[in-house]
Amino acid sequence: MFFQRHARDICLGAMVTVTVVRVTPDLSLARVYLSVFAGPDKKEVLENVQHNASRIRGEVGKRLKNMKKIPNLSFHIDDSLDYALEIDQLLKK
Repeated sequence: MFFQRHARDICLGAMVTVTVVRVTPDLSLARVYLSVFAGPDKKEVLENVQHNASRIRGEVGKRLKNMKKIPNLSFHIDDSLDYALEIDQLLKK
């Protein structure tokens, strides 16, 4: 929801969805995997999202008021869809 509302400034106009979040057992770090569609280069979008990580973490903290500790967020591009398409194309050959 956050990425939809802030698509213009944080996502540079791209459609960004969170595909997977992996949190360490001690809740110190959350690895957030993003899919980026229909917009500028994925790396450029990822850099801008990473630049705004503290703002995003603040929003997460506001929504998860019952948690003692809000994990640091580490953003990564989820390339599993690209990988699946590549495997599919190789199998069709």
